Amino acid sequence: MKAIIPAAGLGTRLRPLTFTRPKPVLQVAGQPIIWHAIQTLLAADIHQIGVVVSDITRDEIQHAIEGIEGAEITLINQHEQLGLGHAVLTAREWVGQDDFCVYLGDNLFEQGARPFVEAFRAQRPAALLALVEVQNPTAFGVAELDGTRITRLVEKPKNPPSNMAVAGLYCFTPALFGALDGMPPSARGEYEITDGIQRLIDAGQEVLGVSVEGWWKDTGRPEDLLDANRLLLERVEPCVEGEVEDSRIAGRVVVPATARVIRSTLLGPVMLGENVVVEDAYIGPFTSIGRDSVIRHAEIEHSAVDAGAIIENVDRRLQDCLIGVRAQVRGRQQLPNSHKLTISDASVVELA
Repeated sequence: MKAIIPAAGLGTRLRPLTFTRPKPVLQVAGQPIIWHAIQTLLAADIHQIGVVVSDITRDEIQHAIEGIEGAEITLINQHEQLGLGHAVLTAREWVGQDDFCVYLGDNLFEQGARPFVEAFRAQRPAALLALVEVQNPTAFGVAELDGTRITRLVEKPKNPPSNMAVAGLYCFTPALFGALDGMPPSARGEYEITDGIQRLIDAGQEVLGVSVEGWWKDTGRPEDLLDANRLLLERVEPCVEGEVEDSRIAGRVVVPATARVIRSTLLGPVMLGENVVVEDAYIGPFTSIGRDSVIRHAEIEHSAVDAGAIIENVDRRLQDCLIGVRAQVRGRQQLPNSHKLTISDASVVELA
């Protein structure tokens, strides 16, 4: 069985983080989102993975997946982004006659992909979809069910037939390609995978739904990235190998051998990357710090900091922050003796 990870989109809901980098390379819990997706597939015993990329995302994606062991990864070019169905068709030649999984790499499942892959292998329907119970089904693709069999899929329905939404994991036989062939685009001009699955249903093919056990997270918005960072850090096992001097470390904290912690407090779960320097600082729970970053004379918690960032001389605690690659957050070492202001009409400014 093979797997397809669509990674050609621009991730507009995560701007400005995605102005310069594609969404799958943004980091949560110390690793790019796509790294977590690939590890999930490897744990489900899927080792041949095709990553669908665009001309814009290709180089960043390639860099993010370098060195992943146990995976045979092929980059597949999608020169036009015309929907998920189109992305899957782009990988048709690579998939061949094998069964395959489509895993939306910005989705995270507490139990991973294995429960869905095992159910598919055991029953081998034409398609099997991960389904999750949601409070607002009008914002999702929704499945109408007869037991475990899906009888109809409706995209963002005004009157939902159920509260079971389609999560970001699908398993298919090659029959899906025939359903996608010649399919017209949707009203928004894209080739929807849900339309292809509905064609399978209409042709009498068996399409099953399997409910998600545990948490599920779609990391499409900044607050979702922070929540995913928190959920993944819940799994951290303490491992302190780096230099720790005059510091307090409590809870589940990871300090790799190349990292340095000097006169600081780390309250886990906290994950430091390689070559991180923390000096005269506080790092609170649910915070990951990317490699080569420096945190000095600052406090931060419940945040995800990407590689090469510098945070120093900040006199207020940073909380719920997403800080990008090589970004810098600096405060003044001394308060200025004057304030320079440009104030519009009828404004109110309070200076403490």
